[in-house]
Amino acid sequence: MSMQKAGSRMGEPYATIGFALKQAQQALRTRLDSGLREIGLTTPQYAVLISLKIEAGASNAALARRAFVTPQTMQAILVGLERSGFIVRSPHREHGRVQTTDLTALGHGVVEAASGIVADAEARVRGAAAPLDPQVVTAMLLRVAEALR
Repeated sequence: MSMQKAGSRMGEPYATIGFALKQAQQALRTRLDSGLREIGLTTPQYAVLISLKIEAGASNAALARRAFVTPQTMQAILVGLERSGFIVRSPHREHGRVQTTDLTALGHGVVEAASGIVADAEARVRGAAAPLDPQVVTAMLLRVAEALR
């Protein structure tokens, strides 16, 4: 089906699921950015820190995927987090060019503070989705994402 035929069947483009998803994503990102800014973090920095809490030593590529940024941007994020004292990077024991990244004690502390901000945003999302089961909503959104890949 051509784009023209698909577009002619959409009716009001601002009344689409895709537009509503983008509005929700933008609102979530704005809320997270605002709250995290108060403790000196960005949303991608939080994504890195929470990923390292879950999987210490994760690769730069894995961290970039989880934070929805390019590997080049991830490098800049890691430099900033290291300068702030939230992470420490060191050469991999077996692969000299590879760097491992781990949280410092300060990093663990800021993750805890940030997690409260993120939990508040998640509670708002769940409240807005009620009375739907959050697991059903999550599964549906993951299916949408997969269908678009």
